[in-house]
Amino acid sequence: MTDHDVIIVGGGAMGSAAAWQLASRGRDVLLLERFAAGHANGASHGASRNFNVSYADAAHVALLVEAGRQWRELEAETGASLLAQVGIVNHGDHPDLDAVHEALGAVGIPSEFLPASEAGARWPGLRFETRVLHTPTAGRLNADASVDALQQAAAARGAEVRHEAPVRGIRVLDDDLVEVTLDDGDGTALTARRVIVAAGAWTSKLVGGLLPLPELVVTQEQPGHFAAIDTSFEWPGFNHRPGPGDEWWYSGVYGMLTPGEGVKAGWHGTGPVVDPDHRDFTAEPVQFEALRRYVREWIPGADADAARAISCTYTTSPDSVFVLDAVGPLVVAAGFSGHGFKFTPAIGRVLADLAEGRPSPEPFRLARFA
Repeated sequence: MTDHDVIIVGGGAMGSAAAWQLASRGRDVLLLERFAAGHANGASHGASRNFNVSYADAAHVALLVEAGRQWRELEAETGASLLAQVGIVNHGDHPDLDAVHEALGAVGIPSEFLPASEAGARWPGLRFETRVLHTPTAGRLNADASVDALQQAAAARGAEVRHEAPVRGIRVLDDDLVEVTLDDGDGTALTARRVIVAAGAWTSKLVGGLLPLPELVVTQEQPGHFAAIDTSFEWPGFNHRPGPGDEWWYSGVYGMLTPGEGVKAGWHGTGPVVDPDHRDFTAEPVQFEALRRYVREWIPGADADAARAISCTYTTSPDSVFVLDAVGPLVVAAGFSGHGFKFTPAIGRVLADLAEGRPSPEPFRLARFA
């Protein structure tokens, strides 16, 4: 006998989505989150994430279609407002925009190319110099509200959700028995037939010796909110790739309007490597000053000098593609590489399937690193 069918270690977006999916299937689920509800220590906090649909490969596009439907199901189930379809504009030196346009059209996701002049007239708070791929059904997700809704929905279907329940260790005892030890002063041990580890930046610390994980690089990212000075239009999300003359950029830039906080903009995956237990939550000043320069030059609808830095983590895999797989009774979700949140409910479904013995889609399997 075990204490639970499934124990999920990590109560961020992915772990909470797995709890919702498994509880919906009638499984006895315990979700363990090391921090208090609403914490800002990982990668699932804050009020905004881009629901960016601009992918060309079949595996990601299929997850997008599924996730879009499931976000609406979660809203209907909980009454929460999570996804605002304000659209996203992609511009700059994107080599794959034609392939994205074709892939989206094949599954019925609308997208349109606009000349820079038309895009600038429609969204005067952004500057464009190249053609723009506009995806009108993309948009913005409220991350904090999404995690809360997932946990509420999981609990309503019978899952137990525990916050401030850090895990000290995990031991595989046999093919259908895993022991999870809590770091609670008493060393409380719990057992389950399956354990899902969705611990973000802490994944390697918890199961690096139990699974053939690739190197997962944890960085402290530092986007910022810049005061919006043009509210005459509905701000879309945006993705902007550097081109000739942009050698000073650290990476491509992503962003969106966060209601009540300003225009969010950030470099992608360029922050300093950190230990998640020893972070300073402080923006690297040279990179942040470069981000201010980007806002001055490319976002005329925001004030580059009225900024507040944000701190979050990325956990990046060697190929920036997710790790979703099972080895024996252990299931792992890791390496979301700064672009996983939009897929959250679909990833929860994949994790639930893995816990029940079904395979992961091939691009996300551990075997690719063998």
